[in-house]
Amino acid sequence: MAPKSCQSLYHLPLTFLAPRWFVQHVPPTRGIKSISKPRPNRFNQGPNLPTLQSTVAAALERKRFTTPLRTGALGIKKGMTAMYEPETGRRFPCTVVQMDQVQVVSHKTRQRNGYFAVQVGSGWKHPSNVTRPLLGHFAQSEVSPKRHLVEFRVQDESGLLDVGQTIGASWFQEGQYVDARANSRGMGFAGGMKRHGFSGQPASHGVSLTHRAMGSAGQSQGGGSRVYPGKKMAGRMGGNQVTTQNVKVVKVDDEKGLVVLQGSIAGPDGCLVKLSDAIKKPWPSIPMNLLQAQAAVDPAAATA
Repeated sequence: MAPKSCQSLYHLPLTFLAPRWFVQHVPPTRGIKSISKPRPNRFNQGPNLPTLQSTVAAALERKRFTTPLRTGALGIKKGMTAMYEPETGRRFPCTVVQMDQVQVVSHKTRQRNGYFAVQVGSGWKHPSNVTRPLLGHFAQSEVSPKRHLVEFRVQDESGLLDVGQTIGASWFQEGQYVDARANSRGMGFAGGMKRHGFSGQPASHGVSLTHRAMGSAGQSQGGGSRVYPGKKMAGRMGGNQVTTQNVKVVKVDDEKGLVVLQGSIAGPDGCLVKLSDAIKKPWPSIPMNLLQAQAAVDPAAATA
C-alpha cells in the first residue's frame, strides 16, 4: 500500500519552501563503532611518548640493564669431559676452561673514554714479540706482556678492579650462569648443503652430476637481474665468534685455575674463551672484590 501524502503544507519541513541554493546538503555519516579496545601501536607514535635523547649519557642509561655489574675473565678451552649428578646419577657432558695469569691491565672511564670498561689480559708473550707501544702499555700497568687482551664493559665505576690484580677461577661461583664467547672452528670453503642445510637436487631422475649443486641464485627478470645481498650461497664457513648463553658453572678449582662448565661451547681445544655473567639471568649475588671472592671459596686462605 502506498504511503499517504501530506494533507497540509504545515506538515512539510521549512526547507521545502526555501530555494534550492539556500539548502545545505549534509551527507549522512555512516560507520561501524568498535566495541573492543584499540590495539597498541607497535611503532613509536602517539602523544605520550618521551622525548628522544641522543646523548652519550642517555645511550649508557638504555644499555644499563644489559651491562654486567662486574668484569669478565679469559680462559683457554682444554677439552670436554663428563660428570655425574650425586642425587640422580645422571651423566652429563662438561667443558673444562683453564685461566692462565689473568690480570687487569687498564681501565676505561666515562670521563676519558665515554664508557666504563676493564681491560683484561691473559697468558704470557715474549717481549721480543711485542711492539714497543704495547710494551710501554704493560710497563705502565706493571704487568708482564700478555698474549690476549680483551675489554669487558661494566655498568659503573664500582665494577673497576685495581690495575694489576689477578683474577682467578674463584671469580666465578659454582651454580651461577655465565655467557661463553669463543671463535667457532673454521671449516674453510663449504657448499650450500653443508653451510646452510640445503636439500640438494634429486638423487636419480633428471639430474646429471649436479646432485649437491645450489641451484638457481635468482630470477632473470622482475628482480633486477641480479643476486640479492645476503643470498645463501657457498662460501667460507666457521671462524666466527659464537656466544653460548646461560651456561652453568658446575665446579671451580681455584688452585689449578679450572672452571668446569655444563654442556658444550663453541671453538676447538686451545681457543680463547671469554667468560662473563649471564645477562639473561639475575645478576649473581657474589662479592665484587677479589678478596671477598676468595673468602667465599676458602676462608682460611683469605685470612692468611
